[in-house]
Amino acid sequence: MASSSSIFFIFVCILLVSVPVEPKNETVFKPVEELKKLKRIRDHLKKINKPSVKTIQSPDGDLIDCVLSNLQPAFDHPKLKGQKLLEPPLERPKGHNSSDETINTFQLWSESNEFCPEGTVPIRRTTETDVLRASSLKRFGRKIIRRVRRDSTSDAHEHAVAFVNGDKYYGAKAGINVWTPAVTNPYEFSLSQLWVISGSFGKDLNTVEAGWQVSPELYGDGYPRFFTYWTTDAYQTTGCYNLLCSGFVQTNNRIAIGAAISPRSSYKGKQFDISIMIWKDPKHGHWWLEFGSGLLIGYWPSFLFSHLQKHASMIQFGGEIVNSRSRGHHTRTQMGSGHFADEGFGKASYFRNLKVVDWDNSLLPLGNLRLMADHPNCYNIKSGKNNVWGDYIYYGGPGRNIRRHCQ
Repeated sequence: MASSSSIFFIFVCILLVSVPVEPKNETVFKPVEELKKLKRIRDHLKKINKPSVKTIQSPDGDLIDCVLSNLQPAFDHPKLKGQKLLEPPLERPKGHNSSDETINTFQLWSESNEFCPEGTVPIRRTTETDVLRASSLKRFGRKIIRRVRRDSTSDAHEHAVAFVNGDKYYGAKAGINVWTPAVTNPYEFSLSQLWVISGSFGKDLNTVEAGWQVSPELYGDGYPRFFTYWTTDAYQTTGCYNLLCSGFVQTNNRIAIGAAISPRSSYKGKQFDISIMIWKDPKHGHWWLEFGSGLLIGYWPSFLFSHLQKHASMIQFGGEIVNSRSRGHHTRTQMGSGHFADEGFGKASYFRNLKVVDWDNSLLPLGNLRLMADHPNCYNIKSGKNNVWGDYIYYGGPGRNIRRHCQ
């Protein structure tokens, strides 16, 4: 019979033999790859975070850098290097009247009434943490690649939109109700925007876009933020959000693209909206963006595009969310206010005073407005018209819910 000490000795030996030993090459390899990744990220941050003449701390933690206008990321583009900002267009679209914009919203960073000096533009500083939240450095600041069809349906992306097509469009305008929808997955988003679209809805799709969005992945929080976007190849390799690549040229020193909007609307409480207009300058052909009561934000140079060099073929207004189905069922990420269109004012989110710009640079009411909600039990939409709001829509919803069987 073996002694207890012999059994103990054998047991210890078995334990020692069975302990896995990590290969030496892996313990060396991982840190090297991580260091290379961090170096690529820091090199990228040096490229997009330009030297500032002043920095403003926002209450939400953002740092807003005041960058000389000619040093902003747009001027890294080969066709813009060495050029100066364009002068604002001499004429806004005919029928444009800021008097109907009785409610203005502002941004958290400017609540102290501190702004960037003339000759500079405010740019939200991108951090290392911001980039690390993205799936890759290559995809940072870009929308998720997806199939895009004429009816706006696509994998994982769900919409409730109003649209017009079948004509030549040179811009659009709307007042967009601002809310703080809950986004329940860090890799999902909820946005409300207008799209100016042209192309075959294949790989050559051109868009310019603006509105507000809640995107924890891009910004690291749940605030609604003013944003822009553009693409010339259906979100494949061109374009980006805000000023995260060379493209959009900012001219305004009072609005920071990507900064949080304040105040926001509340259920059965006060309602706030922002007015956004995008239009094609007839003289030079660039697409200009206006925010609020006459504040020109900047422009997308026409040379960025193929189809949009001429005109748009579709205008869309409405909401979009990402449904990742990360838990095996439909997301509870909200669109708009998180309430269905049927609930109406003060409860459901709205777009009001929907208009398009025609060939004569005139703002016109919509003709043949069509509605599309690709998951109406989760998010829906309804339209109307009156003398105060003109053409308008209510849209949105809570996502996953039992009452309407959104599962």
